[in-house]
Amino acid sequence: MLLKVFAALSFALASLATSLPADLPPFNSSLFKDLNVTRGLVYHYYASPADAGKPTLVFLHGFPSTFYDWRHQVSFFQDKGYGLIVPDMLGYVGTAKPLDPEAYASSLISKDIIDILDAEGVHQSILIGHDWGAKIASRLANYFPQYFSSYAFLAVGYVAPDTFALPYQEQNNASRAVLGYENFGYWDFFSTEGADQVISDNLDSFFDVFFPKDTVLSIKDVAPLGALSDFLRNDRRTTPGDFVTPEERAIQMALLSQGGFAAPLNWYKILTTSIERDDNQGIPSENVVLKKPVFFGAALRDYLALAATFIASTLQNSNDTLTIQQYDSGHWVMLEVKDKLNADLLQWIEGLN
Repeated sequence: MLLKVFAALSFALASLATSLPADLPPFNSSLFKDLNVTRGLVYHYYASPADAGKPTLVFLHGFPSTFYDWRHQVSFFQDKGYGLIVPDMLGYVGTAKPLDPEAYASSLISKDIIDILDAEGVHQSILIGHDWGAKIASRLANYFPQYFSSYAFLAVGYVAPDTFALPYQEQNNASRAVLGYENFGYWDFFSTEGADQVISDNLDSFFDVFFPKDTVLSIKDVAPLGALSDFLRNDRRTTPGDFVTPEERAIQMALLSQGGFAAPLNWYKILTTSIERDDNQGIPSENVVLKKPVFFGAALRDYLALAATFIASTLQNSNDTLTIQQYDSGHWVMLEVKDKLNADLLQWIEGLN
């Protein structure tokens, strides 16, 4: 098994040295593109055209993720003739990696995604986001609802403009009072100078704790203030989830290592400062409540992005058809319960017509 892992890692690293990304099934390397968006940043994305009569699905990943985390959905829906657009989000792999947190404002990234859709001639699609990809899906729904027929949110539900309205320290105080721990306390570490190097230096420890078998461990090893920093700096280990094979883990680690973590951590810095709150002031009030069909796949064993919180937010801010599926899963629903999720998404999509 160790030889297989080493071979996969060597293959991924060698491939990344020559092209981004390699031909990693079910992704066909000839279908990746690069686009210089309006604000002068290059986005790398996968674009598979739809068969006649089939809609296009847009998949947006979060942290720590890449296009590759959508492999099971791409395989499933590509074989059924659906169009697919799967970008590396800002800061990741083949996409630009600005180091200024201001570049990661949700309104700017939303416009970047619209530039991709315009370049592909896709002006009506189904938007699917996980983690911070769900936040950008929320902002796309707020700023550009005319481009989408429906929205699906995974693990993280609809992120209303006031979701993170409290200053970061007040959010921590509130969650500690209710939960007994700061479920977003790890953002503090992610926002500190040098956190990217700590992650890179302890990458196996990092992947163990972010893709764990026992998600309850995140309550003490990730969430509270100082916990994640301590876990990584001491290079602690835990049993990883079997929903990522050793070969897949090696590939994903290689993809993320290629660009480092300094840029991706800016997704957190905009939330521990006022950047996100200030940016959200521009959201049209008439678009805060979603007026198109919504799917929410809640992860019941996610102790950071709490299912109950996002179920309530999504219910409160949807006035069209809302479908909620609750999964006995940790945060990575598209990996951990891939077959059930794919079947549920397909049923939902087919029912939209």
